[in-house]
Amino acid sequence: MSSTLSKIQIQPLSPSQILPFDWGELTWFASRELGNSEDMTAGRCILKPGAGNPKHYHPNCSEILVVIKGRISHTSGENQNTEMGEGDTVTIPANIWHSAQNIGPEEAVLFIAFSSADRQTIGE
Repeated sequence: MSSTLSKIQIQPLSPSQILPFDWGELTWFASRELGNSEDMTAGRCILKPGAGNPKHYHPNCSEILVVIKGRISHTSGENQNTEMGEGDTVTIPANIWHSAQNIGPEEAVLFIAFSSADRQTIGE
């Protein structure tokens, strides 16, 4: 049991893990780059009111996105738009173009997880 416990890592949040953008911010909690995951990436996306992240895809992993707070319009594939609210979840396979737009009056907070510790993003 002690060998399993020795593999558990606590990652204190560092300012370098928070990436600001015009549309909001990304905060990374776990990845190979952070040194605390060998098989996943996890983070938080904050979208400013009326703003959205650029259309993009992940060639090496799938993504799960959970709306923690607010309302968004999620666009995937050939412009398929779906409104999502708190607790709604979308699973996005690798190589599918997608983006999220905040359609509410407050910041939207999204939990994001990827099936690779080395998440890659291709986008506009």
